[in-house]
Amino acid sequence: MIVGPPVDEGAQVRIRLERDVLAEAVQWAARSLPTRPSVPILAGLMVRAAGGEVVMSSFDYETSAQITVKADVVDDGVALVSGRLLADIARALPNKPVEITADESRMELVCGTARFTLQTLPVADYPSLPAMPEATGTIASDDFAKAVGQVVVAAGRDELLPVFTGVRMEIEGDTLSLLATDRYRMALKEVPWRPRSTRSEGAALVPARVLGETAKSMTAGTEVTLSLASAATGDGLIGFEGTGSAGVREMTTRLLDGEFPKVRHLMTIQASVVVRANTSEVVAAVKRVGLVAERNTSLRMIIGDGSITLEAATGDQAQAVEALEAIVEDTTGNGLSITAAGFNPHYLSDALAALDAPYVQFSFTAPGKPCLLMGLDEIDGDPRLDYRHVIMLMRLPA
Repeated sequence: MIVGPPVDEGAQVRIRLERDVLAEAVQWAARSLPTRPSVPILAGLMVRAAGGEVVMSSFDYETSAQITVKADVVDDGVALVSGRLLADIARALPNKPVEITADESRMELVCGTARFTLQTLPVADYPSLPAMPEATGTIASDDFAKAVGQVVVAAGRDELLPVFTGVRMEIEGDTLSLLATDRYRMALKEVPWRPRSTRSEGAALVPARVLGETAKSMTAGTEVTLSLASAATGDGLIGFEGTGSAGVREMTTRLLDGEFPKVRHLMTIQASVVVRANTSEVVAAVKRVGLVAERNTSLRMIIGDGSITLEAATGDQAQAVEALEAIVEDTTGNGLSITAAGFNPHYLSDALAALDAPYVQFSFTAPGKPCLLMGLDEIDGDPRLDYRHVIMLMRLPA
């Protein structure tokens, strides 16, 4: 991670840069600031000017964010101010060049006829940002954002079970795998990437929230560099680097502790019943029928010959039924062993949205057992194997 050369903390900072560059840089660096910092100093955003560049950074002891932009630096220096307040001000400034000056006690921003003065925080009390680990490999930014988006939907949100709030990243040669589960659903995405070494291997459990926000924020550039600290170092750190319209962006985050559950075997089930249907038609039907699904009750899929029927109800108050054309295949040759399945409607909607395929294949093994969803380019074609989503079925009333 670039932290720039040492500067005199008492030196006056003087820089000039365009309003849009300032606003984008501050917004990106401030996005990871803690809402309720454990200590007040962590609410600060560091502004370091040196050598024709301005580096803005934030850190909460878990996640660091840093962006480097070109600027007209008149005097080198460093200053620390309230990050969220600076972000609000930068976003509200008129579209004119901005001049920033700062000393030990205050920072002043002048943009046209607008002038803001902020009290600075003590730089000496701010923690040092962690160093970026050595680069492990690169991946196209759009591919990375799409892959992460398809997987984080299945990550847990219960902080009392932290291992389920992460995404397991696995590196094996030129394949990067992302895996997440909240115990009720699982998602696996395998995507090609460019490792620095063809023998690259490794695994990391990355906080899903941080990974999701980082992937979305790195799409301005063409690629993202992943940097994973070696397990032997004990650092437990992963870094991401990309470019944007306002400069070079870097982020690091601490990895989660704990052993990720072994769920990969659920991605290769032997189906006894296969259902194929138009994805957009199923999405629309689930949305409509799900309107009457009572909390904690299932959306039922009734499997017939050449069709599926979706049903839901809220007691005796409301019921909904919709039938869809589908290809239904009994792979055992003994007749349909599964004629109904219960889905959590929200989980089913999330999975269908993440597939990004014109057709969907449901693979069932036995009543009450997990269901595997995969995308299809053609309704009678082979399923895509790069993305698989498993949903634990809900128990249906007798």
